[in-house]
Amino acid sequence: MAAANERSFFLKDDGQIPNNPYLPVIVYQAVFNDNPNGIEETFNRHNWTGSWSDGILGYHHYHSNTHEVLGVKSGQATVLLGGDAGERVDLKAGDVILLPAGTGHKLVEGSEDFEVIGAYPEGTSPNMKEKDPAGRAQALQDIRNVPVPETDPVYGDTGPLLRKWVK
Repeated sequence: MAAANERSFFLKDDGQIPNNPYLPVIVYQAVFNDNPNGIEETFNRHNWTGSWSDGILGYHHYHSNTHEVLGVKSGQATVLLGGDAGERVDLKAGDVILLPAGTGHKLVEGSEDFEVIGAYPEGTSPNMKEKDPAGRAQALQDIRNVPVPETDPVYGDTGPLLRKWVK
């Protein structure tokens, strides 16, 4: 595993997508450049399980009941985080993005071979939320109640999650 060039940022609630007021998005750039096929095994070893392999949905959605980690196994893509006025992030094979509960995400464009491995702390089964004013109060409550994971999906007992995700 390569040393990651990492960055983090907060996303504001845009009135439609709540995002997460307490925890930042963390992007680990090029962390799996040497071994993109090791992403799933690494996530699972650090207790981020319930893993799957596919693309990213092409519409804004979020999970109010769990955090999500996405590791790019192949290809490249631009993902929009946080809603229509959110932040565009360019991802390529070997990158990982850690999304706190409530963070809106959607695929803007991706290469033909774009594939991510997704996983959740302790294999929590994610709910699927979209822009929904009627469910907003409950979603905000759920986001507040999602615990901070005990391990970083990439580094385990060390790593940026343990430094930056403090409620």
